[in-house]
Amino acid sequence: MALKATDELGSRPSATTTLNPEEQELARKRAEQAAIEGELAERELRSANLRAELGAFEQQYLHFVGSRYAELDELKAGIAERTAREQPSNARAQQVAREAREHAKETKTAAGEKLESSPQAFEASPEMKRLYRDVAKRIHPDLTSDRNDRAKRQALMAEANEAYRRGDDARLAKILTEYEWSPEQVQGEGAGAELIRVIRGISQARGRLGEIEAELQELLRSDLYQLKTRVDQAQRDGRDVLKEMIDKVEDQIAQAKRRLEVLTPVNR
Repeated sequence: MALKATDELGSRPSATTTLNPEEQELARKRAEQAAIEGELAERELRSANLRAELGAFEQQYLHFVGSRYAELDELKAGIAERTAREQPSNARAQQVAREAREHAKETKTAAGEKLESSPQAFEASPEMKRLYRDVAKRIHPDLTSDRNDRAKRQALMAEANEAYRRGDDARLAKILTEYEWSPEQVQGEGAGAELIRVIRGISQARGRLGEIEAELQELLRSDLYQLKTRVDQAQRDGRDVLKEMIDKVEDQIAQAKRRLEVLTPVNR
């Protein structure tokens, strides 16, 4: 006996509705898509979180250590230039002075201007992570094949990444709400067309998974990540590596200042 397609009131499909083969395949593919999009959202979250942590750590390093290295290299350049002026015929001294000045400029550029306030380490709340997962699941540009929709998603994901970095959960929630309720999300097509979209969506998500895994591995191999790992481990062991580095550089700064004072002639 054929199963009924509607409930007794005839208003909605019942739990025993028979699906044709195309609808069954669509249901299976939708489940597969949901699973892979969930995995992609987790990977995107891990990548965003790692980038934010490394960015915050870099700012801390530049603020506390990098600025002192810039000061030290400026002093070294001054020493080299003073030595070169006292030995105008010494080609080697002239070259060392030029190289020292160039290095000091590079260090200053890398360190940037010293921040007025001490930067804080990045740590996302569970709510922030949940919001970011939801945004990535629904808005990531690699989950659509429509050109216009993709462009819109790219802009929104860029905003979402910036909001996550700033810890702005209200903005993340607003981005998701605006996209969910946009007119472009209203669809009303048949199972065949929907099945094709789902299959393409799965393919795009798998491609993005490969890309993001490569990005993550690059971050994990970076010198900045290795340095952060050593600093974090030392902190767990009760050591403050950044302070140790600061103390070491400040000793070198003091020595360089004394040497420059010796080389600088006293005005008579």
